[in-house]
Amino acid sequence: MTYLSRIRINPLRAASRTLLANPRALHGAVIAGVPDGPDAGRVLWRLETTDNPRRPVLLALTPSKPDWTHIVEQAGWPDAEGEHYAVRDYTPLLAQLAVGREFAFRLTASPVQNTSTPHRDSPHRTRTAAELHHRSYRLPHKTAAQQLTWFLERTPRWGFEIPAARTDTPAPGLQAPDGQSTDAREVRITDRNRHTFTKPGTRSAVTLTTATFEGHLRITDPQLLKDALLHGIGPSKAYGCGLLTLAPLHGRT
Repeated sequence: MTYLSRIRINPLRAASRTLLANPRALHGAVIAGVPDGPDAGRVLWRLETTDNPRRPVLLALTPSKPDWTHIVEQAGWPDAEGEHYAVRDYTPLLAQLAVGREFAFRLTASPVQNTSTPHRDSPHRTRTAAELHHRSYRLPHKTAAQQLTWFLERTPRWGFEIPAARTDTPAPGLQAPDGQSTDAREVRITDRNRHTFTKPGTRSAVTLTTATFEGHLRITDPQLLKDALLHGIGPSKAYGCGLLTLAPLHGRT
């Protein structure tokens, strides 16, 4: 059975500042709340700061019922009144998936491209043997237009489509890379970030580029969408990317 959790984070505590600044550390805290740890199956999470930066919220999707007491004690308000975290069965949402149904959605993802030529070679430069042997590089999309194109091109494989928007043209800066305007869709990028942190046992820095997409989707394939909800979208899932969440559209049931 799968569960979706919502945990309140107190950003003023020392432990919270560490978790908020380092996706690797926050991943470790999330895994520590699942009884079987990494062996439990795919665990997805997302840090929510868009709605209220002063009151960040951690969302986590786990394959078994979790316990977030350790996060509340280290990074929450352990002695305060109110609900410190909420855990809900995910089954009722999955049961609502059907062709043609529409939902509001939010997704923080890491849009990337795979390429065999990460930079333009000078005509006078000879590629090394290591470069010739390396078949593909994963590079982040850095502009909003590239990130939006990455998202819209992949929605069919995730089991949904983005309906046409009621506006006439895309927002400024969200034209296709070739300079031609794309049809406006019910999606927008609400947040873009670049995180740099290190892994244990190494001095090499990890750079993570993310974009948060929000909008309105229409289901085209319930099974594909179910897989995307349970297993995540795109790379860097261990670092808070890939959790797609759905909500009723305003004014609808």
